[in-house]
Amino acid sequence: MKKYLRFRWILLTMAALAIIGLTGMNVYSLYALHESTISAAADRQKAQLSDFSFTTRSRFRAPVAGIWKLNMEQLHDEFDQRLPLNTSLADVLFDATEDPLFGTVYFAYPDFDNCSTQGAIQRFDPTTRKLTTAGDVPDFICDGLGLTRTRMKVLLQDYRWSTKVVFDTHRTMTVALINPRGTEIVGYLTFEINNDYLINDYLSNQLVEAFGTGDQSGMSVWLHDWLKNEVLATNTPNVPYQRRKVQYIQRFPDLLDNWNLKVVFDESPAVIASKANLTRNLLVMGGALTLLLGSLTLMLILAQKERSLLERQAGFLANVTHELKTPLAMMQAAGENLADGRVTNPDRLKTYGKHIHTESLRLRHMIEKLLDVARNDAGQHIIKPKPYSLGVLVQNYMNEHQPLIKSSGFDPVIVIPDNLPLVMVDKDSFETILGNLVEDAMKYSIDEKYLAVRLIHDSQSISLQVEDHGLGIPKKSMKYIFDKFYRAEDTLTARTKGHGLGLSIVKSLVELSGATITVESTYRKGSVFSVTFPIHVASSKKQPQMVNPKAKIEYAS
Repeated sequence: MKKYLRFRWILLTMAALAIIGLTGMNVYSLYALHESTISAAADRQKAQLSDFSFTTRSRFRAPVAGIWKLNMEQLHDEFDQRLPLNTSLADVLFDATEDPLFGTVYFAYPDFDNCSTQGAIQRFDPTTRKLTTAGDVPDFICDGLGLTRTRMKVLLQDYRWSTKVVFDTHRTMTVALINPRGTEIVGYLTFEINNDYLINDYLSNQLVEAFGTGDQSGMSVWLHDWLKNEVLATNTPNVPYQRRKVQYIQRFPDLLDNWNLKVVFDESPAVIASKANLTRNLLVMGGALTLLLGSLTLMLILAQKERSLLERQAGFLANVTHELKTPLAMMQAAGENLADGRVTNPDRLKTYGKHIHTESLRLRHMIEKLLDVARNDAGQHIIKPKPYSLGVLVQNYMNEHQPLIKSSGFDPVIVIPDNLPLVMVDKDSFETILGNLVEDAMKYSIDEKYLAVRLIHDSQSISLQVEDHGLGIPKKSMKYIFDKFYRAEDTLTARTKGHGLGLSIVKSLVELSGATITVESTYRKGSVFSVTFPIHVASSKKQPQMVNPKAKIEYAS
């Protein structure tokens, strides 16, 4: 047997290790998949930022896209001869001035050297579609032209394209017109950038459109002027910019040199979904492990409970056998004495008759309780509810059992309100419920003989309350008192006869009646059992109450 138990424990340990190993591998795989999802999400977010910067670059090129289609040799000859502005070029410049991104458009000939030279800079007039001599030229226009001219001196010999776009940060965009065959400059077009529109109307809206809110895209993006340390626009106005928390910087290609995108990566929807999936899988695996361990634990607990129940049943049978033998023995002895004619005195005959009657009632009560238990176990309780006044039923029961209650030293307090509505109950079941509660109240009242039976009602229900000032119920026993064969383990209750069946029967009958039962108890101070019945909605009139003049009555308003 010991070898078998040892072998069983070895198999159990191996199975547990296998389960733990498989669970560990699954957890590792889940975390690896989650990390891969996070990495892929970060790559997608960075690609979004790169796309945004190129989209912004395209926004600058779109209004002047027609320049790339112009014949630069023809333009060179026309500008060299100082002919009127080419019609195609005029159309392009007019469209540019109509775009809110650009302001005034300026033109400089290839021999431009200094803005201060009279007539060196010309301005495009969208009304006449002609170039006119510019008056006072803003310094930032001269800066943009000078920057482009300097850069083209370096690039021109090896440059093979017809245009070169140069940005002076966020102030101007200058397009150098180049004749690639002669590797010579045709002229310079400088477009004034409307910063108010660029920031407030275009980039602010594009940030929200491209990235949504932080919850939608999983990142907070700020358009930042790093030279001035100023936030120009963001997709998350409610999130303050903090330089130390920036995780990624995206620059604009060949434009807006002083501006960039500062980014803090939050959890994107894909990452949130992956985390939720990881959590679900971990919970499922944890639940499976818990279920396995819980099942084993539950089996052990149930086996222990079953063993305890069997022990209580054995004790119950022993007690019942003893208690059945006691009244039978007394009845048998009294019967033998009477049958043999040994008792002839009238008083003694009366005493023997009382003994036989009392023991027969006791025996009948025990048999009825055993039958109730049997019917309860077999599910054969038959409930036939009818409209009754609980006041009448309570008073009838107390009238019938008044002698027994008085003889036990109790002077019961009965509280029955006037004009109680009807409830649907089975009369026999209600009497069984009330009888068990009253019997327990008297049985466990050792020092103070106090018994109260009350009816309390509201607009929807009537509650039967049975109160005593007896032993009370320990807190640890409260959740078991309605279990069959259960009795609280206490030195005082051990001296009180009982089988742990009464409250079990009461609980079953209460539930069959559609009622509820609750208990409030203070150990060594007493208990109050409350059974609540719903009011019979069809009752239209109140029933008169039957009052026992021998009982102490308190009428509740």
